[in-house]
Amino acid sequence: MTYCIAASINEGLILVSDSRTNAGIDNVSTHGKMHAFNTTSDRKIVLLCAGNLATTQAVLEQLHRDKLKNTPINFNTVDCLSAAAAYLGHVSVEKQKQHINAEGQSAFNPSASFILAGQIGDEPHGAFMVYAEGNSITTSANTPFLQIGESKYGKPILDRFLRLGNSIDEAARCCLVSMDSTIRSNASVGPPVELLIYRKDSFSLDEYYSFEGDDDYMLQLRRCWENKLREAIAALPDLDKESAKSMQIDL
Repeated sequence: MTYCIAASINEGLILVSDSRTNAGIDNVSTHGKMHAFNTTSDRKIVLLCAGNLATTQAVLEQLHRDKLKNTPINFNTVDCLSAAAAYLGHVSVEKQKQHINAEGQSAFNPSASFILAGQIGDEPHGAFMVYAEGNSITTSANTPFLQIGESKYGKPILDRFLRLGNSIDEAARCCLVSMDSTIRSNASVGPPVELLIYRKDSFSLDEYYSFEGDDDYMLQLRRCWENKLREAIAALPDLDKESAKSMQIDL
C-alpha cells in the first residue's frame, strides 16, 4: 500500500510519501513514490504515486520520454498545472488500458492515482490529485491538502490543524505526524519517508529529506507527539457524574 500527502498553503508546498510497496510476512519491499522532473528553469513539477507499480513506472517512463523527445505536449510545454494534470491523466489512462488488454491479465488491477504539485511560470503554486479515471481535483481554502493511498489514519490531524495560513515549517511537521500516525496503524505503509518543502516562487527543490525508520528526528517527533497526546487526554474535563442515569437493560 502507499500513503502520500500534498499540502498547498500560502507559503508553498509540502509533499510527503512513504516507500513501501509490499508488506508480506516475509517479504517487505520498498520503492520511492516521489519523483521530481528535470524541467525548464521556469517551472518545477513533482509527482507522488499510488497504486499499481507497473502502471506508475510505465507512466513515469512515458512522461520522461515525451519530455526528452520534445513532443507537442509534455511537462516543458504545458502552460499551467491544470494542463499538466490533464496530460498526466491522459497518459495514465492509456497505460492502464494497455495492461487491461494484455492477455492473461483479466484479474489484474492496473489502476493508479497521482498527485501532481509544483509551480509553472507566473502561475501560483498548487497541487492536483489525478484519479485512475484521468480526471483531477485540486486543493481548496477549506481543505488545503490532498491524499492518495492509505489516507484514513493520517487524515484527522490534517483536518484539525492544517490551514492556508500555517507556516510552512509547522505544516511540514503536521504532515510528518500524519505519516507517522499512518505507519503506526498500518503495516503496509513504511519508511523511508520522503519530505519535500517547496517555498513559493523559489523554483528550487533544495529542501528534500529522506527519513529511515530509525531516524533520530522521526523518533523524536513520534515520542513528542505521543507524550503531548497523553497530556492532552489527561487534561480533558472529567465526566459530570451527577448527570449520569441508570441504564435500563432488557434481557
